Parts: sequence; C-alpha cells; structure tokens
Amino acid sequence: MNTGPGLRERDNAATPTAAQKQARVRPRAWAELLLVVGLFLAYKMGRLLVDGRVGEAYENAKLVWHAERALWLPDEVDLQHLLLASEVVIRSANVYYAVVHFPATIAFLLFMYIFRPAHYLRFRRILAWLTAAGLAMHFAFPLAPPRMLAGIGMVDTAAKFGPSVYGPPQTDTLSNQYAAMPSLHVGWALVVACGLIIATSSRWRWLWLAHPVLTMIVVVGTANHYWLDGIIGAILVGALLFLVGRTRRAEPPPVRIPVQLRRNLEYLAVGEAAYLATLGDTISDSSGHPQKVGKPT
Repeated sequence: MNTGPGLRERDNAATPTAAQKQARVRPRAWAELLLVVGLFLAYKMGRLLVDGRVGEAYENAKLVWHAERALWLPDEVDLQHLLLASEVVIRSANVYYAVVHFPATIAFLLFMYIFRPAHYLRFRRILAWLTAAGLAMHFAFPLAPPRMLAGIGMVDTAAKFGPSVYGPPQTDTLSNQYAAMPSLHVGWALVVACGLIIATSSRWRWLWLAHPVLTMIVVVGTANHYWLDGIIGAILVGALLFLVGRTRRAEPPPVRIPVQLRRNLEYLAVGEAAYLATLGDTISDSSGHPQKVGKPT
C-alpha cells in the first residue's frame, strides 16, 4: 500500500534550499533592469527639469560658502591647491569624477543582485529614495558649484586640464549644472560602501569606505561641490539606512511542534505498518537537533 512520503521526506520538501531562498528574495531580472534604467533616466531628466533658476543658484552658493566659514569647515581652496600641485593628480581626479560614478554603482547593483540577493532590495530602495530626495533638494535649493563662483580662488579643473563632462553652462542642455546640493556622487558612493560592508564578511571590507572618502576629496578638489554638499548627502544616506532597514518586513518565526507529537500525527496519517517500519529513526526537531523517537504515546 502506498502510504505517501514519510515524515523525513516531507520535512525535506518543506525546508527550502539555499537556492530556493535566494530565488524567492531575488526579483525578476527584466523587471529590475527596467527599474534601474528608469532610475538613471529619472536622475538625468529630473536634473534638467529643475534647471533655469540661475540667479537663485548663485545666491544660494554665497549662502553655503559663508555658512561653511561660520561652521569652521576646511576651505575648499586649500584642498584644491594640494591637488593642483601635480598635474597627474588633478587629471586623475577629473577622470575619477567623470568615469567612476555610474559604473561603480551599476557594478554594485549587479553584484548585490547576483551574489547577495538577500540585501539587494534594501540597497536598491535606498539608492532610489536617495535619488528622489536629491532631485527634490535640487528643485527646492538650486546651487551653483564652487567652480562658478568668482573671487573665491577656485578653478574649473576639468575645463583647464580635462577631461570635462560639462559644457558651458549657458549652452549645456544635457545636464543641470546648478544642482550641487546634495552631492549624489558622495551619496551613491557611501551607499555602495555601506552595502558591501554589510553584505560581505571579509575583514578587509571596511576598506570600502575609501570609496566615499576619495569621492568627497575629488568632488571638492575639482570644484564641483562644497563640503556641505557631501555632508548633506551622507546624512541622507544615514537616515535611509535606518529607515529602510527598520521598515523591512521580517519573516515570521517557524512554528515549533514537539517531535513526539509529530510522530503521533504521522502514525495517524500513514497507519501502523508504515509507522513501525521507521521506528528508531533519528530525525531532527524544529530546532535542527537530532532526536531518536519511539512508539506513539
């Protein structure tokens, strides 16, 4: 008589494998590709939509510059002079600013999606909310970068040494150059570093913090951002790490059923003959500890 699968077989079938767990938490690839592409398009288009408030952007730039001096923040000019001491260093900083931002973030999302799916959704959401918050601040607080301010002693290093990702502000229709606050370069770099630190276990993983630190030095030293732009971006990332992590729904704990009760139920389900054939078997309880069970009580 076919009595159906035994208790151990049903336990194994009910327990998802690691691959099954990853498949459950990893979203569909095509949907994620469309979403991420949409995120990057929104980043580019959103910056263009908030362009045009040039006078306000310069007034806000003066406000930020004086606020930094009141807060005793380091002078951006001093940092730039250090970079300008070597043409190789300043060119490398320009390349880093132009090349690393998008590819590093895309590589991070791919790594998390493929190898750390349990963490992928959280950090993809953090990037999306950070970008949305950045676009809102660009609209509410247009800000001219320090390279555009006359009289403070900073130069446009990209225009002078190359490579440059921007054209003249008056004719540049591909980007909003008056959207310095917050620095999404710094914000995205910090998300990448935090994600890799949380999702990996190597003792060297804390070195990923070098990425946002170097990004901050680059964006300030090339006169693309103020210190406050990066600081506000980091504050937003910290808030989102807290909020998105706290709002994530936790899986309910498994229901614990005493082993002997489970065997009694098995006895009732499959009949005495099939049950007696497995007497003395060692099975695992709901906590994973092996137990030898006997006749039903």
